[in-house]
Amino acid sequence: MQVELVAADRLVWSGEATMVIARTTEGDVGVLPNHAPMLAVMVDGIVDVTTADGESWVAAVNTGFLSVAGNRISILSEQAEMTHEIDLEKARQDLQRAESSGENSDDAAEAASRAWAEARIRAAERSS
Repeated sequence: MQVELVAADRLVWSGEATMVIARTTEGDVGVLPNHAPMLAVMVDGIVDVTTADGESWVAAVNTGFLSVAGNRISILSEQAEMTHEIDLEKARQDLQRAESSGENSDDAAEAASRAWAEARIRAAERSS
């Protein structure tokens, strides 16, 4: 299957894969070759790609879309980072800052910042 992971500002990863796992609003979804066409809304989380060479590539992504058709998978997200790009300490600081600034409010932007930091931390910890 051909996979493209695209953030709003760049192509994050592209290549051949044998399996992709992503988190959607309906839960985690696994996509194998010859999967039925689908379109899903993604939530902050991890995308795990198993390449044709058997390698595993993990990325943190925030909200976006997952499209599957004709052995092509497109993952479109506002933000996406491969684990080797994530600064774990900075992600932890971002989470702490989001939690402390959001203590007295239910602001959606604070919740989004918190979820993005958590996704980056999970991805980085998963690869280490």
